[in-house]
Amino acid sequence: MKKNKSHQMEYFTLFSKDDIYLHQEGTHYRLYEKLGAHLIKFKEKEGVYFAIWAPNAQSVAVIGDFNQWQSNTHLLKQIHSGSGIWEGFISEIEKGMRYKFHLKSRHRSYQADKGDPFAFYWEKPPQTASIIWDLDYHWQDQSWMSHRKEYMGLNRPFSVYEVHLGSWRQQLDSTNGSLDYRKLVPILADYVKQAGFTHVELLPIMEHPFYGSWGYQTLGYFAPTSRYGSPQDFMYFVEYLHQQGIGVILDWVPSHFPGDEYGLVYFDGTHLYEHADLQKGFHPDWHSYIFNYGRNEVKEFLISSALFWLEKYHIDGLRVDAVASMLYLDYSRKEGEWIPNQFGGRENLEAIDFIKKLNEAIYQNFPDVQTIAEESTAWPMVSRPLYLGGLGFGMKWNMGWMHDTLSYFSEDPLFRKYHHQQLTFSLLYAFNENFVSSLSHDEVTHGKKSLLEKMPGDDWKKFANLRLLFGYMFAHPGKQLIFMGGEFGQRKEWNHDTSLDWHLLDSPPHQGIFNWIKDLNYFYKNEKALFQFDFEAQGFEWIDANDSEHSVLIFLRKGEKKDDQVLIVCNFVPVPWHHYRVGVPSKGIWEEKLNSDALIYGGSGQGNLGSVETTPNPIHGKDYSLSLTLPPLGILFLKKRV
Repeated sequence: MKKNKSHQMEYFTLFSKDDIYLHQEGTHYRLYEKLGAHLIKFKEKEGVYFAIWAPNAQSVAVIGDFNQWQSNTHLLKQIHSGSGIWEGFISEIEKGMRYKFHLKSRHRSYQADKGDPFAFYWEKPPQTASIIWDLDYHWQDQSWMSHRKEYMGLNRPFSVYEVHLGSWRQQLDSTNGSLDYRKLVPILADYVKQAGFTHVELLPIMEHPFYGSWGYQTLGYFAPTSRYGSPQDFMYFVEYLHQQGIGVILDWVPSHFPGDEYGLVYFDGTHLYEHADLQKGFHPDWHSYIFNYGRNEVKEFLISSALFWLEKYHIDGLRVDAVASMLYLDYSRKEGEWIPNQFGGRENLEAIDFIKKLNEAIYQNFPDVQTIAEESTAWPMVSRPLYLGGLGFGMKWNMGWMHDTLSYFSEDPLFRKYHHQQLTFSLLYAFNENFVSSLSHDEVTHGKKSLLEKMPGDDWKKFANLRLLFGYMFAHPGKQLIFMGGEFGQRKEWNHDTSLDWHLLDSPPHQGIFNWIKDLNYFYKNEKALFQFDFEAQGFEWIDANDSEHSVLIFLRKGEKKDDQVLIVCNFVPVPWHHYRVGVPSKGIWEEKLNSDALIYGGSGQGNLGSVETTPNPIHGKDYSLSLTLPPLGILFLKKRV
């Protein structure tokens, strides 16, 4: 029956003059509504409207299942002269059919079969065709969406669980592979709720050719990877998490793209999406291509992608990858391998302009979401508003804290007193940005060892150190992020080809880590002192930052109300300190709310029997103090009884 269909080509346009103007100006931020393949009705006939931007093409044909992939049967036309947009309508094409664009260039004799940059769905890799699809879905997460600002505000708790979908939990039967979106999400949601995390952050799920890139070599900027199901399956995934009160953040990569021939590279026979000069257009570390941020149409392509995920998939935030590589023209380049900007500097002025426009567009259209920068340098005001001269991100990963803290914890406790400043240094700049303390996937692969195996000493000390690390992280100003597996002490490095070692939860020390994370999350979410003023100095006060001899840190976290105060005492050596005197702001009974050395967490059970009463012994500039037992490699959270 299908073979007899005519699949007639007809011509009309969905682009108004205003659309064309905005497109050429680089401000048409919903291009996905016009470009690509769209199932519509024209002259009472069902079919697909195709549109593609290829200004240097001599001809563009749609090829696919419906014409035996012949490049001479369905040619598109440029209806708006000079726009570079090719359009056409093919009748009686159905959802699910595969297609590509066959482009012949005006330059040389270049021709290629390209996937649709705006495709909503792709074949499962290693197949490379785009798939005709729609985004119809009856969303049932209205409760979350109507109250989203209450979960996504900067003064709200953010305890983020970072997940790689393909390796979080795989099927245990003989097929041995990743679970799909629908099978995985109820298991993931239950686990995240049990552990107490507030948000899930997914490594890039946008379609990518090479699984081993973890998604960071993106080609389908408008399609969730088909490895785990359809677009609607991923919508169900997001909806389910929202229904369980869990926010969804996506890793998003506007910094570079891979050189697969069917993708964006050399798209119409010219360097359309990437820079022509390899000193600006090719990334030496990742062997990928860098977007030409100076081109209006490229900027709007990327901004359209960002808005697409927020609008069509109800995503709550975007973590923007590799921002530093975008900001600096000399990133990972030696002298003579990069081109200075017009003022002779190393700053990529075009990328800076793009980043500002990106954040402006996102917050104008979706004021209740967050953008989060992975930016590893001291670039100023990354997470400050545009009107103050900032880049406009909502938050920024605290890479300095991560490097210093992991370096400190890798030291033998015997020598930690000589590295005390690695812990205190972060508080000199803690409120310069809206920081997220991150222990991400990057820290547990490529020979870096798992978090547990980074810790020095025997097994008992490794587990105690890991509990201390997590406790210190939750106590430190800023939001926090933990990569999957860390929350139960995964021993092996992360391997994207295999599942996490879930059997470890049957072992008491590993279950102890998980119990600790659960209780940390519960306490954190219910204590405003630990999140209300994460980004303001008024939320933090040193009690003693200088006891390097004992490797002890003492500080207060404070909320808006006087009673919203939590005292944190950290002992970074495996020796308990008895009768250790700590100054406190007011007299009374201080309750030991959390103790990482408790038996339930796998500790030695040393502590303060639940509470301690102050005595009028002045110390640390306070009139009252507590005499505490500081457990070995332990952290205490105390709060005054009201």
